[in-house]
Amino acid sequence: MSEQIKTEEVYQQRLKMVIEYIDRNIDRPINIAQLADVACFSRYHFIRIMSAALGESIWSYIIRRRVETAAILLRETDLSIMDIAEKVGYDIPSSFTKVFRSFYNVSPLEYRNNKTIKNMKSVKVSETIDLKAPKIVVLEPKRVIYMEFFGNYSEVNYGYAFETLWKQVKKQCLYGKGIEHLSLCMNDPEVTLEKDLVTHVCLSVPKPAKAAEEVKVRTLEGGKFAKFNYVGSYDHFSAVYNAIFGKWLQESGFTLRESPCMEKYVSDTRRVPPEKCKTEIYIPIE
Repeated sequence: MSEQIKTEEVYQQRLKMVIEYIDRNIDRPINIAQLADVACFSRYHFIRIMSAALGESIWSYIIRRRVETAAILLRETDLSIMDIAEKVGYDIPSSFTKVFRSFYNVSPLEYRNNKTIKNMKSVKVSETIDLKAPKIVVLEPKRVIYMEFFGNYSEVNYGYAFETLWKQVKKQCLYGKGIEHLSLCMNDPEVTLEKDLVTHVCLSVPKPAKAAEEVKVRTLEGGKFAKFNYVGSYDHFSAVYNAIFGKWLQESGFTLRESPCMEKYVSDTRRVPPEKCKTEIYIPIE
């Protein structure tokens, strides 16, 4: 048996363990740390791995499984709606009714009484994208100046950030070869509240720098990475990461390190149209 097949089987078995755990604990609170431990996946990357495999977020999957279980109990048992709500993890019947209606467009009672209603609303299938195999690289630690942003990743003002960082390059005479435009998303939006999401927008610099006003200084961790070259709009990054975590990772034989992914923006968006922008995506591996 090839190493690739062994790796895929291991990942599929781990994913199956997570699904089985959710089904066994459908009536209890479930947290990400528990699920990551069940699967022996990195807690740092667990959400992305599961979302890519399921085609929906892990939270959406858990809610959907609860509602599907409730639908079966409504049709096949005489349990009260309150009892069914408790069996699928809802202590407040009104909350259960609201979630159930979002999937079936009717209340639990209407669903029980109307046998013609059979299917919940379909799950939106995630966009797919083809990526070329990555190059495995080892990076040295990078000295960077950066700005820290809080909130929705899609609302980060990268233009303002890079403009501010370049002013510090000029002010501190940090010019030199190899300055790179980078960013790191420090949290997973499926786990962290939107207001608490953190983005570091960085410029790598060849000389020691000093913090100044909004600009901070740090050293990015080096190590082994899978480097993907992507050409296209930034709007499709979600599909790119799904391809990486949902397909490539399972076939690669690599495991992930507890470190954030890094994006390097190669193209100048002021001169290059979105569909031709080049981005290097670095996935930390062991």
